[in-house]
Amino acid sequence: MIYFDNAATTQTSPAVAEKLADMLCNEFANPASVSKLGLLAEKEIRKSADCLSRGIHAKPEEIYFTSGGTEGDNWAVFGTAAGYHRRGKHLITTQTEHPAVKNPMKALEEQGYEVTWLGVDEKGYVDVEELKNAIRPDTILVSIILVNNETGIIQDVQKLGSIIKEKNSAILFHVDAVQAFGKYPIDVQKMKIDMLTMSGHKIHGPKGTGMLYMKNGLHVKPLLLGGGQQKGQRAGTENAPGAAALAMAAEACFQDMDKNAAHVLQIKKALQEGIFSSIEDVRVNGDSLEKASPYVLNMTFAGVRSEVLLHALEQEDIYVSAGSACDSKKKTGSAELTAMGYSFEEIEGTIRFSFSRYNTVEEAELCVEKLKKIVPFLRKYNR
Repeated sequence: MIYFDNAATTQTSPAVAEKLADMLCNEFANPASVSKLGLLAEKEIRKSADCLSRGIHAKPEEIYFTSGGTEGDNWAVFGTAAGYHRRGKHLITTQTEHPAVKNPMKALEEQGYEVTWLGVDEKGYVDVEELKNAIRPDTILVSIILVNNETGIIQDVQKLGSIIKEKNSAILFHVDAVQAFGKYPIDVQKMKIDMLTMSGHKIHGPKGTGMLYMKNGLHVKPLLLGGGQQKGQRAGTENAPGAAALAMAAEACFQDMDKNAAHVLQIKKALQEGIFSSIEDVRVNGDSLEKASPYVLNMTFAGVRSEVLLHALEQEDIYVSAGSACDSKKKTGSAELTAMGYSFEEIEGTIRFSFSRYNTVEEAELCVEKLKKIVPFLRKYNR
């Protein structure tokens, strides 16, 4: 099997799975319990918060454990709106955000909030001048994704954060780092980030785990109310096994970040160059090989429908994802690529390949060999 769909989810590493299983079976006590077992579980949570905070240059008490990226994004958006509505009801985001940010923003619009949707250029980058002009005295939140989940575009978050704070220091800056955490260096202080979201299953951790970094002193309201866990910000019995497994997965990424990035870049390069040298009418969506994330390669194969190509590769035991969740009846496609100026016809042949440290260059070369046969065959019958 060749698994090139790591932006969707990654396999849990064996060491992380072992850690999770051990805690589920042997250190299963409620962290709120004052028993010896409860204190051991609480200690694991503190250790995990310390690990995660060091990886982004934050403080341990600024780490809140969540169920994943969607919860973190929702919390950042809805929590800010609830906590700062008296200061203003204007928010800013981009047209290329993940639905976990987009849909809460749309929900707030229905509640009377005003959202400015920033456009992007043909490569997917935010227009700096448009951001500057969008900021107002009543703006309470700017939310911008760091690494785009479809194209791998890396926004210059440090520059954008500086612009936001220079224009209005009271604005909260939220960054969706689900595709960046553990793969790209993050410093929340230098980047002027107030809130940052990540998800465990994108970094070889278990599903249902994640983190929201929230800077000390914010008045962001909680989504969940109950027993007052996590300093009253997220009620519910804390998932100590999940937190420990999440931290172990993160630590492995932090230790080998440069090594892993160099490794997957070679895979991406072999796949991209192999496709270009052997298949006509293909295009990379986003920026160049060196500038975009090495973990994501988004390509359009003209004259081929992405769903058909995806399933043809699946028959060869190669797993990728369609670059868009197309609805042929509505003739709509990827919101990200649409915002970049591509038509539905250009988008519908798009495939996203995404990599992990467990992939190899040999897998990329084999994928190219299969594509060399599959794409011409599909084009022949798509005329």
